[in-house]
Amino acid sequence: MSEPSQQYIGGQWVSSTGSETFESENPATGEALGEFQKGTSADVDRAVDAADGAFEEWRSLSRVQRAEYLWDVYHELRERTDELGEVVTKECGKEISEGRADVVEAAHMVEWAAGDARHPKGDIVPSEIPAKDAYMRRKPRGVTGCITPWNFPVAIPYWHMAIALVEGNTVVFKPAEQTPWCAQIIAEMFDDAGIPDGVFNMVQGFGDAGNAIVEHDDVKTVMFTGSAEVGHLIQDTLGGVAGRRAVCEMGGKNAVVITEEADLDIAVHSAVMSAFKTTGQRCVSAERLIVHTDIYDEFKRQFVEVANDVAVDDPLDEETFMGPLIEAEHHEKVKGYNHLAREEGVNVLVDRTDLAADEIPDGHEDGHWIGPFVYEAHPDADLRCIHEEVFGPHVALLEYDGDIERAVAIQNDTEYGLAGAIVSEDYRQIHYYRDHAEVGLAYGNLPCIGAEVQLPFGGVKKSGNGYPSAREAIEAVTDRTAWTLNNSKDIEMAQGLSAEIKTTDE
Repeated sequence: MSEPSQQYIGGQWVSSTGSETFESENPATGEALGEFQKGTSADVDRAVDAADGAFEEWRSLSRVQRAEYLWDVYHELRERTDELGEVVTKECGKEISEGRADVVEAAHMVEWAAGDARHPKGDIVPSEIPAKDAYMRRKPRGVTGCITPWNFPVAIPYWHMAIALVEGNTVVFKPAEQTPWCAQIIAEMFDDAGIPDGVFNMVQGFGDAGNAIVEHDDVKTVMFTGSAEVGHLIQDTLGGVAGRRAVCEMGGKNAVVITEEADLDIAVHSAVMSAFKTTGQRCVSAERLIVHTDIYDEFKRQFVEVANDVAVDDPLDEETFMGPLIEAEHHEKVKGYNHLAREEGVNVLVDRTDLAADEIPDGHEDGHWIGPFVYEAHPDADLRCIHEEVFGPHVALLEYDGDIERAVAIQNDTEYGLAGAIVSEDYRQIHYYRDHAEVGLAYGNLPCIGAEVQLPFGGVKKSGNGYPSAREAIEAVTDRTAWTLNNSKDIEMAQGLSAEIKTTDE
């Protein structure tokens, strides 16, 4: 990329109205990957105007016609999986199998959304009047703002945009400033597909560009995935505004419950995956492991052994399990929480915060490296480290004694409610967890990561409002109209309401 990459607005690559640029950085090496123009609020205005102008023509197409453009995107994602997966790894630091999986997940979402275009829409509802038909129709809401995070830089944008577009909305996309190269390729794919001018628009930039989308009156729906802090600001901004809607999926302080009836091999495997995959930088990562006292010592021994040995290395190496953290600021945040845990008096079991020189790959000294940090604490302790989201490989072991009710009470002792898992061979324990755990995503005898695109993806409490993905995302980007059609020459009303018109002449 010799010249700073531009914005994509109204079907054209255009220069920003501002003069500032920013760089994408490889978090494993510190290497600059490309230069990008920083979008402004004026660029957002242009993008929204273009999207608004294209809306009526786009919505007039059938769902199947709109989906045809997405099928072209799907095929390009499949053809370029390895190439784009490497870009994902270079730009956000996920190890290479995760980089490829990010692209595959994007393809799955596009496939689901495009395929869903041929499925029945709306609902036929019985009327109490034989001569009436009652049904519901969905209508697109209009311009949709999609603000997405860096940790799934290809998958999550398509989670937002594929459904919004197939349902007849137009899009203004603001990607994370940490992963602009991935976003550039996404825009190129829509351009390659020949999507009509103004239907898809992209403005690169920082929080001010995202805020301009949120505050723009012509943006009818804002779809946001990211921090709880920002998500709640968006909800507060739009919550009382007629005709506008916020769809937010935010963070969590997720837990894996491991009961006395757990299979230890499954428990340790699930816990390691939940805690350390993507270096703990998933909104669904587990930062709390709630383990029954009967198996606690053996679980601790095995988990600590893996945490001490888990491979932290070059994310492009197929043998790597954990790559770097995304950026220097986040590196300091995670280190700060590790230090806080010590200050709060926990018993530290593994501390790979500062990796030895021989643990950092050659030529990667400027990367943002960190290893697992594992400690044990009392589950009822009023500690920040076990209640605040860290978003890194920072894991608390919480020993409990008692029944499944006690374990779930510890699980629920957080402001968040995104993801959780239970490991148990007792179906009654699993059923209790199913019915009482305050989470939007739940797993049994599995890690608490690994979403599938055809399922809802969202949380409760501080973690969100449960809209993103699949059918729930359709609800977010459409409005339903209830229709009642009379097939008779006479008018008959429901609930026994009289249809007789009385006049003073009678």
